[in-house]
Amino acid sequence: MDNQPNTDANSSDNFIDFLKEELQQTNASIKEINTTIDQSQTELNRLTQKKANVTAQLQQVQTNPDNASRQSIRDIFTNAMDAQQRLLVVRAQVDRLQEQLAGLQKYKKLLDTILDHFVGSNQLPSQAGQPQNSLATLEMLVNTQEAERQRLSRQMHDGPAQALSNFIVQTEITSRMFDMDPTKAKEELEKLKTSSMNTFQKVRSYIDDLRPMMIDDLGLIPTLKRYLMNIKEQTGIEVGSNISGGEQKLDPFLDIFIFRSVQELVGNSVKHNLENASKMKIDVSLSIDPANIKLAIKDNGKGFDTGSLKDSGGLGLKLLQERVTMLGGFLNINSSPEKGTDVNLQVPIPDQAANS
Repeated sequence: MDNQPNTDANSSDNFIDFLKEELQQTNASIKEINTTIDQSQTELNRLTQKKANVTAQLQQVQTNPDNASRQSIRDIFTNAMDAQQRLLVVRAQVDRLQEQLAGLQKYKKLLDTILDHFVGSNQLPSQAGQPQNSLATLEMLVNTQEAERQRLSRQMHDGPAQALSNFIVQTEITSRMFDMDPTKAKEELEKLKTSSMNTFQKVRSYIDDLRPMMIDDLGLIPTLKRYLMNIKEQTGIEVGSNISGGEQKLDPFLDIFIFRSVQELVGNSVKHNLENASKMKIDVSLSIDPANIKLAIKDNGKGFDTGSLKDSGGLGLKLLQERVTMLGGFLNINSSPEKGTDVNLQVPIPDQAANS
């Protein structure tokens, strides 16, 4: 026992390093979003002025229609539709950026609080006198992130989705063109209808990415199956799944952990092999027994050199590795160029780990 390495201290150092890296990334994101908001706000002001000018021209045409040619009237209506559409797009972008900024600022405040507690008081997770304090902190981080995603999900559902009704304004403008050019007006209406449907589908997809509502209502397994089915439908990639042990009820934060793990790993596989979607195959295997959660994801994609993973791995994969380590599990990635990728993840179920 005296010769046992101080793994708790190493884990604590790694955890604090992770928090500092997260804080640095978050500060950089906040700065970038603030810059983008300033640029978008300038563009929004310009488009607002342009819309006001076009509206004034429309009022003049309505007051004195005989003083304008058919071509000039058509041009004014086209400019009006273009100005309205651009204004809606930029306004939605500003709203979305401000929501993201609020979420990042909240996350930054959480990271500052945790760092102040552990570093400022010189009280590391392994020194707090609570054997599962690291796990509790991880659960707090995961639950806080998911709560923010859930809030943004509701706002996306009630905001941008409802904003699609603004297309009605454009259809009203287009309908006025029927007296001048019925054929072109009908074409514009069909374009607006298609655009509205596509935008709505994108919003629904974005909502599911932020927070799959099924996971609260139906549970982990149906949500996973729906996610994998959507991947297949959207990309054409063949996706197989083998899931066992889904009848066992897990803590909510573990359900989220499993779903986000699958989302990260499958998403990476899709992203790097999308150009060969017709030849791709991804197999997802999930096993939940009374003691452990085992996840295996294998693809026949182009693979990569795992030696470069440490330096070039994305933030999502690094965060996944940190979460797995803090849960007392392991994550193995086996891959080589042109020979596919095989990922195996295993974590103990906390209650069982604590009682063993």
